[in-house]
Amino acid sequence: MSNNNIILHKNDLPESFTLKGKSIAIDTETMGLNLHRDRLCLLQLKDESNTVHLIQFARKNYKAPNLIKILANKEIEKIFHYARFDLTAIYIYLGVLCENIFCTKIASKLVRTYTDRHGLQELVRQLLQIEIKKQHQLSDWGAENLSDDQKNYAATDVLYLHQLKEILTNMLVREDRLALAESCFRFLPAKTILDILGWLDEKDIFQH
Repeated sequence: MSNNNIILHKNDLPESFTLKGKSIAIDTETMGLNLHRDRLCLLQLKDESNTVHLIQFARKNYKAPNLIKILANKEIEKIFHYARFDLTAIYIYLGVLCENIFCTKIASKLVRTYTDRHGLQELVRQLLQIEIKKQHQLSDWGAENLSDDQKNYAATDVLYLHQLKEILTNMLVREDRLALAESCFRFLPAKTILDILGWLDEKDIFQH
């Protein structure tokens, strides 16, 4: 992806930011996978234009009113891959429990039952015939200055989500599972709270 289509912002979107369309693709980068320990470092956002916005947070500074306003807007659809993790990071660090969600990982698991490979890299390869590189997945996202490779990697994580959502939605309709998927998506905010309150590693509350 061209660096001209990647814009890095410090701590928040500018007040002049205007959303293109009514849906956004979102991803996050953190210091690790334990969100009570490993802080949110970066949030990637792509609207229906070809530009990706990277919001880099300074340590302990998560006052981002312009970004939060968009995330809290229930009229804006938010597209994630593995929404469960990103929703939790956003809620813990930005205080927003996002609604109106589409998760490409959940959608894939509901319709691509012929495979157990539902990672973003595999989805992009299978559904879009595009190869993406994941070598910067394990990276120091807390660095003050991100490298061009890090910025490109982060942008790639949201670049194709709108296209994947369209394809997966068509597959859900074809297999008569769209309503089921939408029910799963509506449950994700509650799942976020359950995870934060400690049921992440506990016995499934839906079991006996």
